[in-house]
Amino acid sequence: MITLPSNPQIIEEKGQNATIEIKGLYPGYGVTLGNSLRRVLLSSLQGAAITSFKIQGIQHEFSTQEYVLEDTLDIMLNLKKIRLKCFSDEPQKLHIKVKGEREITAKDIEKNSQVEIFNLDAHIATLTDKKGEWEAELIVEKGIGYSPAEEHKEENMPIGFMVLDAIYSPVKKVNFFVEDMRVGKRVDFNKLTFDIETDGTTSPLEAFNESVNILKTHFELLSQWSTPIETKEKNTESEEWLVADKDDANDDPKEIKVEEMKFSNRTENALLKNSIKTLAGILRYSEEGLGELEGLGDKSLKEVISKIKKLGYTLKD
Repeated sequence: MITLPSNPQIIEEKGQNATIEIKGLYPGYGVTLGNSLRRVLLSSLQGAAITSFKIQGIQHEFSTQEYVLEDTLDIMLNLKKIRLKCFSDEPQKLHIKVKGEREITAKDIEKNSQVEIFNLDAHIATLTDKKGEWEAELIVEKGIGYSPAEEHKEENMPIGFMVLDAIYSPVKKVNFFVEDMRVGKRVDFNKLTFDIETDGTTSPLEAFNESVNILKTHFELLSQWSTPIETKEKNTESEEWLVADKDDANDDPKEIKVEEMKFSNRTENALLKNSIKTLAGILRYSEEGLGELEGLGDKSLKEVISKIKKLGYTLKD
């Protein structure tokens, strides 16, 4: 029988860093749990980031601005370092407008009740003359993990807006260590130690608990399967769709949820925003009708059409 370990213990917690220890793990389970939790901590926690921005008088990322020390590429890198929390599922617009010779930091961003900035001293740019003026709009969105700029770039994005690679994850670094320990007469049981560092938008303990709950939810779902899982390749990309014989023989494949169809974050959010929650909801639209929905650009539309085609469906004529 595989024995269970003791409850996790917080060995040290200091600001954005914490050390958590789990003792008495059955031999081999230190690496099993350590790898699983580390992957979830780094890739699966929700956060918020600046995904696009517009600087007054600047048309592209290779432009420079009078009386501004940094070029636009440097400013882009600085904006990516701003750590914040968004309390709304909708994109939020932030505004900055400053004048005079001075350093521009995150503290200069005008307050928004739906967004909280944690590193207010984060450097953005430097005005080098009293005549200098700098004005910008920042778009903040929620997301999970990391999203390259190409994923959330819209075809009909307003002129002057530039997209950023978005680092949504609130976890900056995770290390784990496995050591042997004595339990009874055996000396090969495992002690698992985590060192977790976050960006301040959430505590290490909150991040750890959320990761545990994500894994728990997945394993609870798997434990509910009462029949063998059949794996079918649905396309050349080797997407795996799990199918099980359920008690209800009339289950309709069209009731697949949008969240389960593996769309990009941008496309998924646009569909849900327009109250389209299932495959059946998508199929009620024509291509022209989908294209008129708010937030669903040409790139997202092509993604939807391609995805439902792989499932054997087409939009209305």
